[in-house]
Amino acid sequence: MNHPSMTPITEDDIADFLVNTPDFFERHAELLASVQLTSPHGKRAVGLQERQAEMLRDKIRALERRMMDMIRHGNENMVIADRLQRWARCLFRVRAPELLPATIVEEIQTQFQVPQVALKLWDLHPDHADSPFAQGAGEDVRNLASSLVVPYCGVNAGFDAVGWLDHPEAVASVALLALRDESSPLAFGMLVLASPDSQRFHAGMGTEFLERLADTAAASLSRLRL
Repeated sequence: MNHPSMTPITEDDIADFLVNTPDFFERHAELLASVQLTSPHGKRAVGLQERQAEMLRDKIRALERRMMDMIRHGNENMVIADRLQRWARCLFRVRAPELLPATIVEEIQTQFQVPQVALKLWDLHPDHADSPFAQGAGEDVRNLASSLVVPYCGVNAGFDAVGWLDHPEAVASVALLALRDESSPLAFGMLVLASPDSQRFHAGMGTEFLERLADTAAASLSRLRL
């Protein structure tokens, strides 16, 4: 029976003692051989040293998986960067500004394997105001584009801009990219990227790459506004 004034020893007390007394097992080496633990790879009992070795092997395997994931992500990022560079190079080679919208759409489909892409612009130079790419963007679309701080990614929530696509009925996920120049917060166009795959453009995905895509497209299309 414990004395009323004595505090029961807890597992934390024992753990603190062992941590702060590293020479304990040197003085009681026989304990290391007698301690038996349950293996995580079965219900057999193993010695403390074997259990530690198993834990180290598990940590090594986890680190190897993380390293392989980092290498895979690095390779994927390199592929995306190469495609972005090829896409931008195609835009640089376009001499006639009025050919830029079609080039942007076609090259996004080709370089990034996006099933459907559409582009509309407004507030252009009068020479381009009657072009097909300057038609069809209503006031609601323009207001939506100007309100987008980052690209929208997710399901098609009945966006009018999806109607610009050749097959809007096949859209399961969509990305809406506002096009604007640095001198104004108002958008002067919108890029629509769409896929029949519901997870191609989802709400939780990162938008850094899409932002760069929109910035590059907007910079090249600024020639239509001069």
